[in-house]
Amino acid sequence: MPAPAAPQSFLASILPFMVMCVGMFIALLDIQIVASSLQDIGGGLSAAQDQIGWVQTSYLVAEIIVIPLSGWLTRVFSTRWLFTISAAGFTLASMLCGFAWNIESMIVFRALQGLLGASMIPTVFTSSFHYFQGPRRVYAAAVVGSIASIAPTLGPVIGGWITDTLNWHWLFYVNVVPGVVITILVALLVKIDKADPSLLKGADYIGMALMAVSLGTAEYVLEEGSRWNWFDDATIRDGAIVAAITLVLFVIRSLTYAQPVVDFRAFGNRNFAIGCFLSFVTGIGIFATIYLTPLFLGYVRGYNALQTGLAVFSTGVASMIGVPVYIFLAKRFDTRWLMMFGLASFGASMWSFSAITSQWGSAELLIPQIFRGFPQVFAVAPSVNLGLGSLPPDRLKYASGLFNTMRNLGGAVGIAICGAILNNRTNFHFLTIASHLTPQNEAAMRLLDNVAQRYGQLPGAIDDGHSASLKQLWQLAYREASTMAYADAFLVIMVAFVIATALVPFLRNVTPKAPPPDAH
Repeated sequence: MPAPAAPQSFLASILPFMVMCVGMFIALLDIQIVASSLQDIGGGLSAAQDQIGWVQTSYLVAEIIVIPLSGWLTRVFSTRWLFTISAAGFTLASMLCGFAWNIESMIVFRALQGLLGASMIPTVFTSSFHYFQGPRRVYAAAVVGSIASIAPTLGPVIGGWITDTLNWHWLFYVNVVPGVVITILVALLVKIDKADPSLLKGADYIGMALMAVSLGTAEYVLEEGSRWNWFDDATIRDGAIVAAITLVLFVIRSLTYAQPVVDFRAFGNRNFAIGCFLSFVTGIGIFATIYLTPLFLGYVRGYNALQTGLAVFSTGVASMIGVPVYIFLAKRFDTRWLMMFGLASFGASMWSFSAITSQWGSAELLIPQIFRGFPQVFAVAPSVNLGLGSLPPDRLKYASGLFNTMRNLGGAVGIAICGAILNNRTNFHFLTIASHLTPQNEAAMRLLDNVAQRYGQLPGAIDDGHSASLKQLWQLAYREASTMAYADAFLVIMVAFVIATALVPFLRNVTPKAPPPDAH
């Protein structure tokens, strides 16, 4: 009797997987939900512009530290209870973010939010291999891949609307209801594996500490380096040394310890190694561009949160359109070539972004953002099957954490590097422009004269005319220098995607197979 089997199958596999996907979507969405509202958050918390990036970076860094631990944590607590604890902790931390009273408290609560919610991401990746076997994995990979690419893209749109309609505090309060629902449903529905608390005895706690110190200090160096002139500053220099030493010790420890927290031996699998690098590059592309575009619209164009969200909305729409197209093509073509198309298209989009001017708005951003959004699922989804699908099931959990870490690490590194590029190249371009604003520059002199004359016609403003004209000239020069720095950042991202595209042919094709019953 086939009729009753469908509901059972739905409740046993599709429904719990859908609930977990919603949790993953919220966790990824929250990385960028603040992107279009950074100015509002910064203003509300009296934060300087160079501090605002930490609202996103602290979340990413915390996730990076926890995601590699997800394989071990899953074995200790089981998928069911780890996801439940993660969802509950994420919900509580979201409330705390809404209560933040200054930039320091916000950074701490955002880090806590990323720390507690991080495990929801890799557990969905591994669960997809449990719930879907054979050719059905194409659909699961497309769903997971589309969530990984669309959620961060929709973040600024949703965040902009919430901030404009209510206020920035609700960026975090909106997580409370769905967070509670997900916590309850996962505890009731998900039944994949069993907990093994005995693993707590032989855990590599030293390795965990080394990993946390290495990743944390490395991100601090990347984020703050440009602000303090890199290695000219003793703190930055010491941080880089600590990050390098602890990373080497962590790798040695992981390769020699009987039960390592991260399975570096998985890099011996060519597909997994290349897949991790491609995941790193897509992380740079997805997170860094969603960091740059709202920042440009807010600080150069003067857009508010809602205007910024609407301006980047085309990326999310294009991403969603790309999902069914990818599923259709993935059943008919080698996914490696689809991945090449996705990476190459993303790179071409970054090249088109490099033509940006200070007058660009929604209309000018439309085509470049479509080229960036549509191929995202093509760049992300194949890496799930090609990278993780090539590993034995018993290594999948540990490797999944490492695989997801590379994408988030790419995002954190990308945001930090782009921040450094904006800082350094803005100064460089400003000095270059200023060097041409001499008395020999007739256009600049006419601007100064016109502004000075307008101010001179106002009562009591004769003495201020020259100062006002110089200030306006400085603002114009800085605006153009800043815009040119954004173009430089997009070009750097383009280079990363060119390299990634060239590596795809070295991947071996993977034929989906059903895992053994004890895979989890």
